[in-house]
Amino acid sequence: MTEHSVSRPSAAARGDAPLLSVKDLTVTFGRGAKAFTAVDRVSFEVRPGQTVGLVGESGCGKSVTSLAIMGLLPSRGNTVSGEVRYDGEDLLTLRQDELRDRRGRDLAMIFQDPLSSLNPVVPLGVQVAEVLERHRGMRRPAAHRRAAELLEKVGIPDPTRRLKEYPHQLSGGMRQRALISMALACEPRLLIADEPTTALDVTIQAQILALLRELVTESGTALIMITHDLGVVAGLCDEVNVLYGGKIVERAERHDLFARPRHPYTGGLLASIPRLTEERGRRLNPVPGSVADNIPWEGGCAFAPRCASEIAECRTTTPQLVPDDRGLGTGRLLRCHHPLEENPLDDIRPQEHAEEEQA
Repeated sequence: MTEHSVSRPSAAARGDAPLLSVKDLTVTFGRGAKAFTAVDRVSFEVRPGQTVGLVGESGCGKSVTSLAIMGLLPSRGNTVSGEVRYDGEDLLTLRQDELRDRRGRDLAMIFQDPLSSLNPVVPLGVQVAEVLERHRGMRRPAAHRRAAELLEKVGIPDPTRRLKEYPHQLSGGMRQRALISMALACEPRLLIADEPTTALDVTIQAQILALLRELVTESGTALIMITHDLGVVAGLCDEVNVLYGGKIVERAERHDLFARPRHPYTGGLLASIPRLTEERGRRLNPVPGSVADNIPWEGGCAFAPRCASEIAECRTTTPQLVPDDRGLGTGRLLRCHHPLEENPLDDIRPQEHAEEEQA
C-alpha cells in the first residue's frame, strides 16, 4: 500500500507542480538473510522555490536517500525500487549517460566529505571550470573567470590564486566551500545539500546558508537539506521530514514541528539541543540509546526500544504514516502509536515563529 505523500498547503500555494516527486523509494543492501533495508518506502515532494529538510541521526537513511535520487549508489550490491520523478521523468529508469547529462546541469549535490569528493591530483580551478565547460559549453578562459567569481561568492579569499592550488593545499572549510561553488555553478533547478556546513565555522555557516536561501528565493531552485542540525532546519527549511530506521516518522511544516513535535523521536531531538538559557553545568538531555537499538519495522516500531512513550502495541504492530490533525498546521503526517501531547521544551522554536505568536 502506498503511504501518504502530501505537501504542506503553503508549498502548494506557490502554484507549481512538484519538481521532484519521490514515491516509495526503497534501497536494500545485500541479498537474502543478510539483506539490510537502509531506505524503506520513503515518499516526499519538493516544489520550485521550496526547501525540504531530511532530518535525523547518522544511520537513519538521509544520505542514502540522496545518493539514490542522484543515481550515485554503487552499481552492485544494492537494490533500488520505487519512483524518483524529476519534472515528470523517472530518474531510476534513465541510463547512466542520460543521468550524467542532468547531474551538474539540472540536479546538483553538495557532498558531506570534501576531501574524498575532490580529485587530489587536479587543480581546483580545473575541477570547478569542468562543470561549466561540460554543461554550459564555456571555453576554458571564460570558465576559469566564472570559477573565480564562484569561489569569491562562497567566501574564499584570493580566488584567482586558489584556482591554481590542489585540494590538499586548502583547509577543510575552503574545500567544502569549493564543493558548494561547483554545485552552484550551473544554477541547478534541484540542489541536494548533504550536511553542507559541517566543516565550516559559525560565521561561514551563516554566509553559506544565506547563499542557499538567496538561490532558492531568486532562482526558484528546489532544495533538499540533509542535516542533523535543527538550527539549520529552523532557519532554512519550509517542510521537515524526520527519518528513523529508514522511514519517515514525522512530516510537518517547520513552525508546526518546532512548536509541537508529535513523535517522541522528534521531541527527543529537540530536547537534546543545548540552550543558552540553561544553567551552567546542567547536563544535556540526549535521546537514550543509539540507532543500533531498534526492532524491525515489520514487527512494530523501530524506535520502541529507545522510546519513553512506548506502549505494548509498539512492539507488535507496525505504525503507518497517516495524517495527524493535532498539529498547528495542515498536511502533517505521523507514524506513531502513542504520540506526544505536549512539547517537551516549549521554548525551542524558530525565533520568527515566536515573534509571530506574540504579534
